[in-house]
Amino acid sequence: MSEFILPVKVYIEDTDAGGIVYYVNYLKFMERARSEWLNALGFGQRGLIEQGVQLVVHSLQCRYARPARLDDRLEVTAGVGRLSACSLKFVQAVRYDGDTLCEATVDIACVDAQRLKPRRWPSELHAALTSAIPSQ
Repeated sequence: MSEFILPVKVYIEDTDAGGIVYYVNYLKFMERARSEWLNALGFGQRGLIEQGVQLVVHSLQCRYARPARLDDRLEVTAGVGRLSACSLKFVQAVRYDGDTLCEATVDIACVDAQRLKPRRWPSELHAALTSAIPSQ
């Protein structure tokens, strides 16, 4: 699975008074895509927390190209850019009708849910993440 795609419809609650998607909502759409991508791999957030694992955004870089509008049907992507012992870089985009509206790289850290300190990926999750990296 090299790129996961989540369809998202823009609702009134996602927009400002002019019907334009509020900038922070793109990040929410991307969060949903990452969560659904993990679910598709067989790893739900609740199950990870029960195992003592929490995934947190460490940093992100985002570029907005053009706005999405009320009732648009978007494609929100999530793909693995780089995997290390306790972090993962996602490459993400929000697209409408083939055009990229917003793109981001999001660095996720794997942390111990109690101590909130970095920890290595659980072996099963690490194997699934490794298999999701596109071959070069």
